[in-house]
Amino acid sequence: MILDILKAFLVGGLLCAVGQVLIDFTKLTSARILTGYVVTGVVLSAVGLYKPIAEFAGAGATVPLTGFGHLLAEGIRKTIGRDGLLGIFTGGLTAAAGGVTAALLFGLIASLLFRQKDKL
Repeated sequence: MILDILKAFLVGGLLCAVGQVLIDFTKLTSARILTGYVVTGVVLSAVGLYKPIAEFAGAGATVPLTGFGHLLAEGIRKTIGRDGLLGIFTGGLTAAAGGVTAALLFGLIASLLFRQKDKL
């Protein structure tokens, strides 16, 4: 278990460190970096490189934005095999629906439980 935690920490930390370097030393906006991470996850998944990384690092590779891109690509791949061409349009949405729903639901709960404070 300790080894799994260490692998997740190292891979997830490396992905975050790359993002921080991009923020600090380039003129890329946060939105472009975010989009780049998702697209990188899709591309690495499409060429078969991301799945071994995800199996090695667990949550260290599936939780960051590259993992979201991988999730979308895998959902599309599976749905194309089942539904054909229609899977291109529905696969990513179907695969990511649980995570997106959870994020929205937890955001709503947090907004109901905590008051917003004005910044000074």
